[in-house]
Amino acid sequence: MTDLSAQMLSVLVEMRDLLRLVAEPAIAQRDKKLRGALRAIAGSVTGKKAKAILLMDGTRTQAGIVNECGITKGNMSVLVKNLKSTGLLTGDSRQPKLALSIPSTFFEQQGESDE
Repeated sequence: MTDLSAQMLSVLVEMRDLLRLVAEPAIAQRDKKLRGALRAIAGSVTGKKAKAILLMDGTRTQAGIVNECGITKGNMSVLVKNLKSTGLLTGDSRQPKLALSIPSTFFEQQGESDE
């Protein structure tokens, strides 16, 4: 990749991140029911399930997520099954990807309204 291409890619990534930030309130309202189900499945804000869910971007395998966040293989399997059955995962469950976009602070905002 040339310097110009890398620079353009960097600018595009920054623009995407800014658009996500601006769109977050509208996305939260649209996905309110799904976000509630996601919080119920995740349980504790500081728990391993919440950490595992934040890593589910479709680029990691279940084994990779297990290694990164310390959740057990069995708990990971149950978590993926629960997320899949509620429509919160898309694609191949071996490389889980959330069906909705959430910010990295999603579980820290658990007590707050999704408006």
